[in-house]
Amino acid sequence: MIEILLLAFALSMDAFAVSIGLGSKQKTAPFALALKAGVYFGIFQALMPLIGYLGGQGATGLIENYAHWVAFLLLTLIGGKMIYESFAEGIEEDITQITHRVMLMLAIATSMDAMAAGFTLTLLDINPFVACMIIGAATFGFSWLGVFIGRKSGTWLESKAELFGGVILVLIGLRMLLP
Repeated sequence: MIEILLLAFALSMDAFAVSIGLGSKQKTAPFALALKAGVYFGIFQALMPLIGYLGGQGATGLIENYAHWVAFLLLTLIGGKMIYESFAEGIEEDITQITHRVMLMLAIATSMDAMAAGFTLTLLDINPFVACMIIGAATFGFSWLGVFIGRKSGTWLESKAELFGGVILVLIGLRMLLP
């Protein structure tokens, strides 16, 4: 269960970082933006790992002997990508107006990593639906909170959240190699 909580935390850091950026840009109606960010990011972060899990179910039989290596590789690549992106400018820098379309695009962009990470759910002894609900709830909470943090503090925490999430994913990947 600790692995799924750490996975939920790590996967939500991408949405948390974007939410901080969004909160720093929009100073009016923070509750509406926080709710919008939480719902969009939470739903997509819950659905994408489920899609990855279902895809992994079909592939697990083919790579059963190497599944832990594949999980390690996926989580390490995703974590490495998050670490790399933590040193780049945020995607929300180019956003002038936060519309539902923009939120949809951001939700899809931040949840693509979660689809690949969903494959690792096939290796954990946990109900994948419960795991996806935990991931979605964690992402909702962190996204909601991120808007308010960004509103108060600006974007200085944005890259640190993504860096921390990436490190956790790499560590979970390493854990997949242990018996």
